[in-house]
Amino acid sequence: MNRRNFLFALAAPKPRPNFLFLFSDDQRFDTIRALGNREIQTPNLDRLCARGVAFTQASIMGGNQPAVCMPSRAMLMTGQSLYHATDAVAGKRPYHLWPAVFAQAGYQTYGAGKWHNGPKLYHEAFTAGGPIFFGGMNDHYRTPLHRYNASAQYPPAAAERSPKQSASELFTDGLLGFLQRRDKTKPFCAYVAFTAPHDPRQAPPEWQAKYPVDKIKLPQNFLPKHPFDNGELEIRDEKLLPFPRTPEAVKKEIADYYALISHLDSQIGRILDAVDENTIIVFAGDNGLAVGQHGLLGKQNLYDHSIRVPLLVAGPGIKKGRKSSALVYVQDCFATLCDLAGLPKPATVEGESFAPAPRGEQFVGRASTFHVYRDFQRAVRTRTHKLIRYTVKGVTTKQLFDLGRDPLEMTNRIDDPSQAKRIAELEAELSRWEKLV
Repeated sequence: MNRRNFLFALAAPKPRPNFLFLFSDDQRFDTIRALGNREIQTPNLDRLCARGVAFTQASIMGGNQPAVCMPSRAMLMTGQSLYHATDAVAGKRPYHLWPAVFAQAGYQTYGAGKWHNGPKLYHEAFTAGGPIFFGGMNDHYRTPLHRYNASAQYPPAAAERSPKQSASELFTDGLLGFLQRRDKTKPFCAYVAFTAPHDPRQAPPEWQAKYPVDKIKLPQNFLPKHPFDNGELEIRDEKLLPFPRTPEAVKKEIADYYALISHLDSQIGRILDAVDENTIIVFAGDNGLAVGQHGLLGKQNLYDHSIRVPLLVAGPGIKKGRKSSALVYVQDCFATLCDLAGLPKPATVEGESFAPAPRGEQFVGRASTFHVYRDFQRAVRTRTHKLIRYTVKGVTTKQLFDLGRDPLEMTNRIDDPSQAKRIAELEAELSRWEKLV
């Protein structure tokens, strides 16, 4: 390189990073091998962990309906708290969608996969995309998928179904096609929302074979049934297995769950091989899942297995191989993406940026998080404890868990006299949160 070209290279502005957001469906926080689960095989999510930062205490706020993934996606896209986000996407309050913010800043935007908040919002968010699934759940090999339509019209009869590939593979194919044909002179902001590992758990046979049921360990907090009525024991998710739960049936569910996650991981590998080094990648889940813990199968509860999710950030400028135990919400991603891109956060966004942690700066996170399931479950969590309050059929039941000593939430200390002061403090914090949201 001659002196003139060298000086020009020094003066040339650094290209803006691309952004890629990968979102899984019903994936629990503890389903990544690199983060401690030695039963599961996730080599590509492990690659992301090695390349960036894993937030080990990330969570969702909860859900105001049984299909928790719908409000979860509304919170992610708007950066607002549960009730505000669901009001926003219903047109009852102002909002911004982060892909649209990036589009206004000159990014090419692309969306594929599950979109559970209607075609209108999809077209507000993205200028290109497909295949798109506008439902909540479906057969992974017969998912009705739409091509991107500039008119924003998606009649059910126009949906296409492919019996040859799973939805995970088709969503990946769509993204890879976009990466090949995009305008290379502009940065991109892409979002791919997988339907895996939501049931039906239909991993390809070769992936299912990786998880013999007799090799699966039963969770330590397995119970044949939940110890009391939590208000949602008769929901669809809970009826996927008969009562009481048996060890054999639960281990089969776990094997199927892991197989679908490993197959999803293989598709993430295809994506990681295709994106360039100037791409910031975020991987997260929309909610967790019990899969046999506490006598439950679904996500309609406030135990950690159902509200905590994986959250990984990797890419240029991100410190490698780090873990953060800071309390963060998935809806904080909106503020974080803006922060990482150098874009102003819209005034409608309530989430808090956790970008300092990926940058290697000191980051404490939230002092507490608030969690909701419909109108009969409420919880508050600090860095060390969680209080859950149930109000079902006029009966109030409470649980207190010491998460440091009891991370699987097996010992309820609500009647322990030594915890009276702590319980009062947590109840006051719960009341404070209830007034905020």
